[in-house]
Amino acid sequence: MMQPQIAPPSNIRSSGLALARFFGALCAGLLVAGAITAARAQPASVKPGSQPGAQVAPQAVPGFWDPRRRPDRPDLSRLTGIRFITETDYPPFNFTGPDGNPAGFNVDLARMICEEIKVTCTIQMRRFETLVDAINANRGDAVIASMSVTPQTRARLDFTDPYYRAPARFVSRRDAVMPEVRPEYLSGKKVGAVAGSAHEAYLKSQFTDAQVVSFPNDEALRSALRRGEVDFIFGDAISLAFWISGTDSGDCCGFSGGPFVESRYFGEGVGIGVKRGNDILRQAINWAMFRLWEKGRYTDLWLRYFSVSPF
Repeated sequence: MMQPQIAPPSNIRSSGLALARFFGALCAGLLVAGAITAARAQPASVKPGSQPGAQVAPQAVPGFWDPRRRPDRPDLSRLTGIRFITETDYPPFNFTGPDGNPAGFNVDLARMICEEIKVTCTIQMRRFETLVDAINANRGDAVIASMSVTPQTRARLDFTDPYYRAPARFVSRRDAVMPEVRPEYLSGKKVGAVAGSAHEAYLKSQFTDAQVVSFPNDEALRSALRRGEVDFIFGDAISLAFWISGTDSGDCCGFSGGPFVESRYFGEGVGIGVKRGNDILRQAINWAMFRLWEKGRYTDLWLRYFSVSPF
């Protein structure tokens, strides 16, 4: 197997956003959120009338917490509040709400963590490139800004357990959706990816019989699929999910196969960063996130923001 020289992105929004086989083919952490999810959502690749006889399935919600490894409640007596910092403009994870206050998935999760620990919570927005320095200068306690856990970021911060990953997925036109994608299935097919991205490198390493077609950016990549110039595209599933369900796609396309998340290409996932050595806060946040997942509150939060599942 090739060992490409790809530096994992320092945050999940970098060019070539994080991907690969989710927890080793999604096995260890995929939570199907039962009756709640079945009532609210269906997979992106199936729409009523688009595939005769297709079964509507419950949406899959990522679960990153192993119930067999339930963390002990840490000593929370020394925590009186958490100063979260996040970035300014990365919707739906971070953005400025209509009232001028921070909003988004990360912001709501931060507030839920504070509620679970029962401490006061402040959330301040800063430019992404200033966040690590702000923590190390004690201008904040924890970064919750879709920051990938990589050797580079670990050298500057300690991180909680991952609370999400951005999988990679294939997208095809709706008349060519495939329930499963394997390298042999794409032999001779034209598969598009953004040039220089981790997605392109993964295709060239693992899908060697496919005809990989490179594009300068996501817009050109998606336009090529919509016009039928390629058979599939491969990219960041979160942004693709919004494109599939939005007006720009013209209802042309859907996900084919399942998610891919490979840490060797795309990092270890997204965690909450704290100052190195601040184990009390890191353990408290880990405990709170497990409790939120255990209670189903994380599932509810995910479904509120992702009606089309990237998974």
